[in-house]
Amino acid sequence: MPAHNAALISKRAANLPGNPFAEADARAAAAIAAGQDVIDLSKGNPDGQPPVFVQDALAAAAHDPAEFGYPPFDGLPQYLDAIAGWYERQHGVAVDPATELLATSGSSVGIATVIQALIDPGDTVVAVDPYYPQYEGSTAVAGGRFETIPASESYGFLPDLDSADPALWTRAKLLILNYPNNPTGAAANPELYATAVRLAKQYGFVILNDFAYAGLEFGGARSLSILETPGALDVAVELGSLSKMYMVAGWRGGFIAGNAEVLAAAKAVHRQTAVLASSVIQHAGAVALNSDQFTVGELAAQYQHRFEVVRDGLRGSGLEVAESHGGLFAWARVPQGHGTSADFVGWLLHNAGVALMPGSCFGKVGEGWVRISLLKHTADLYQAVARVRRALESLR
Repeated sequence: MPAHNAALISKRAANLPGNPFAEADARAAAAIAAGQDVIDLSKGNPDGQPPVFVQDALAAAAHDPAEFGYPPFDGLPQYLDAIAGWYERQHGVAVDPATELLATSGSSVGIATVIQALIDPGDTVVAVDPYYPQYEGSTAVAGGRFETIPASESYGFLPDLDSADPALWTRAKLLILNYPNNPTGAAANPELYATAVRLAKQYGFVILNDFAYAGLEFGGARSLSILETPGALDVAVELGSLSKMYMVAGWRGGFIAGNAEVLAAAKAVHRQTAVLASSVIQHAGAVALNSDQFTVGELAAQYQHRFEVVRDGLRGSGLEVAESHGGLFAWARVPQGHGTSADFVGWLLHNAGVALMPGSCFGKVGEGWVRISLLKHTADLYQAVARVRRALESLR
């Protein structure tokens, strides 16, 4: 780019962190282009198809002339009502469709919208490390400061919020939580959410809970919304996603639920910055959310089985998998002597033809770990596990 054009680029855009998922795609694509047979376990892209009744609802809406125009700014009434009904049935929570809900084109839009609604340049966003990279990226776009608190394996990859420096909470304007967690598979408990709500009220910050993997808990963990916590609606908002529950990541459907004051600000930002959620996706989403959620339970059982295939298959190999209680990924410690997580991911791609995500993509605490996607058919997971074992055993 000519120098005079480069000078026109904003400092904000020039200084944004890279997208680690795009980088992972490029690594796998380069290996495939070089003729390597690769099993790609780096992606979080659902590998199945939506329930047929959800597909049928989308098709019917696409043929309805009433849906050829723009949808309402904040969401179709029937979609917002379906979200409210889902909260009532699944979590015992009453939310007002008019003031405490906003339809979005996926939870990623929700992340950016809430951060832009709350964070001015210099304001502090706190996340739990390891964390989903967009939290840091969207904070950077808003000009905020991004700080973290650790989640250690000894604590089940949950944070000890009370042990954090009180000065951090004094600085904080927003705390981001994410359970079931990407990448660790940790699931929240009522005590964690109660502590977060207590601290938010004490220090005056907002909580954003990324609930993208709702309903996909396993190993005895209950699907727990932060909005179930007494007093949460005073200080918290929550993101929901159709992508993972109903395997419609490409459709881009989600929502923000929670505190009315924060929702009002989020709606103001959303009306100026975001593409409105598609009307046909909202119609299909309403049908999905109004269903008995049996298909979501089936998915959770499938992911638990896949997790067990990976965990048990790698046991004793040197690449040891931590316990998980939900979500779409396994979290495994890099074997000793393999350098950084990025070094190990590169070595494994070259020597086993298996692509993973280095834990360093998810924060400082993630270094020394790798994320393994469960979004492949079981036969592919068995083959990937066998390849990894052979590669590691060849070094012994």
